[in-house]
Amino acid sequence: MTVLLLHAFPLDERMWEPQRDVLPGHDVVAPRLYGRGRSMSAWAESVEGETVGELVVVGASMGGYAALALARRVPERMRGMLLLGSRPDADSEERRAGRADTIDLIRREGPDGLWRSMVPKLFHDARKADERLLFRDPDGLVEAVEAIRDREDCTDVARSLGGRLQFAVGEFDSFVSAQDLAQFDVREVADAGHLVNLERPDTFNDLLREFLDRV
Repeated sequence: MTVLLLHAFPLDERMWEPQRDVLPGHDVVAPRLYGRGRSMSAWAESVEGETVGELVVVGASMGGYAALALARRVPERMRGMLLLGSRPDADSEERRAGRADTIDLIRREGPDGLWRSMVPKLFHDARKADERLLFRDPDGLVEAVEAIRDREDCTDVARSLGGRLQFAVGEFDSFVSAQDLAQFDVREVADAGHLVNLERPDTFNDLLREFLDRV
């Protein structure tokens, strides 16, 4: 069994370092998602080709969207899926408009401007924000926003996973709430924003350990 870690935007695979202590004894793959094409489907196809066998997928925000796209392609390989700060539906018109603003910001102010804008949205406690985890290629960031914006609705995929799927959301997540995910198995993490694995690593690691033991 392989544990596949799919990172959030605008970070990269280094965001999973706080989880490494939970994963000894597992084959762990933590790919970088940027540069794999202009759609979640293309990303999923690329990641599929780099992994073998059954997968437990842990996806954060954007990584959750890629995880669901992968589950659409190879549902038989999904042993379990834990998604944090993510949601299965497609972007609403309001969220699509927000993506356009994000793309404009990246083009005007680069990764540093994007980081300044996003820290309050990603973290309830800004002291937990580590700028060293930021991915710094503007073109890759823009492509990622476009892939997020144009992703398919994967609600049907999420439902088909049944008990293999669990969501985790921060109490103060700016993008998705436990109420939004009420039809699924969802855990709310207290005193956390969007990236619970970074802001409340001990709590998230307990949840991850429990999930791995169960699947």
